[in-house]
Amino acid sequence: MPTNTQHTNPAAERDRLRARIRAVAPDTFASVALAVFRYQARHNTIYARYLDLLRCDPASVTGPTEIPHLPISLFKTHSLVTGPGWTPARVFTSSGTTGASTSRHPLRDEDWYRQNARHTFERQYGPLRGRAVLALLPAYLERTGSSLVFMADDFIRQSGHPDSGFFLDDLAGLAKKLKSLAGAELPTLLIGVSFALLDLADEFPQALSNTIIMETGGMKGRRKEMTRGALHGTLRRAFRVSQIHSEYGMTELLSQAYAPADGVFLPAPTMRVTVRDVTDPLTNLPCGRNGALNVTDLANLDTISFIATDDLGRVHADGSFEVLGRMDASDVRGCNLLVL
Repeated sequence: MPTNTQHTNPAAERDRLRARIRAVAPDTFASVALAVFRYQARHNTIYARYLDLLRCDPASVTGPTEIPHLPISLFKTHSLVTGPGWTPARVFTSSGTTGASTSRHPLRDEDWYRQNARHTFERQYGPLRGRAVLALLPAYLERTGSSLVFMADDFIRQSGHPDSGFFLDDLAGLAKKLKSLAGAELPTLLIGVSFALLDLADEFPQALSNTIIMETGGMKGRRKEMTRGALHGTLRRAFRVSQIHSEYGMTELLSQAYAPADGVFLPAPTMRVTVRDVTDPLTNLPCGRNGALNVTDLANLDTISFIATDDLGRVHADGSFEVLGRMDASDVRGCNLLVL
């Protein structure tokens, strides 16, 4: 009879891992990541098959740098669920282009996502409560399944501010609201897709004191692509602020990273980013080298936590990272940041 119930009772193992993920710290991240890897290697059939094709014995993996990351494209073609017998509370989907396949990320527990997103934001920016949260996300609001809209909706509710809300096409109303909030010196978050923020900057430039302006990337074919530096420069001049903030997130991740300045992202406590060689996806590169980004997202406990993205970038010694563009022949999607 098996004596290791950790291996024979996935529900109990999942509960233990959730508790460890909630309490994860820099000095425990490696051990928690390794435990999550072994859990997913046992209970995610697609990942287990991938490891088998790589001839990777999970028992031989002794640290996070040895963990194989699954190509992000498999979110388009496979159901990447870990653990038996659960039904998604919702499914996040990527925007994609007309006729293109889209990624699907099943979410087992909505509160798990909400709590992780809140903790990540508030850890860097302070409480949501009492802050006006204005979301300018027209391309995302016009479809279903956006994880960004789901997160922004929760932030709006958490803020408890009567002026918080979504704005679709009413740029004049948004500009009036921003002017009122700035005049009252109330802390404000304006989070928006890049093309819509540029539209606002063109039509209603104004000084926005006490406002965090945060772009999420994405031109959605509505404007010519531009570098992040050019985008931020345009927005800084229009709104007379010293910095434009950025958010890094995607359908396939349940954790986010935020860049308060200069496009240098600080990852969530549940998230680590490393760089792999573009020509050899199983080779990791040292800090400071440019390559393709691998993301470990512990919040993806119920799907897959080890993702080889199509983004190019570099990682710094303190764990912060930059996004420098996209790999050749990758889909250009709005959740990814602009090419430098």
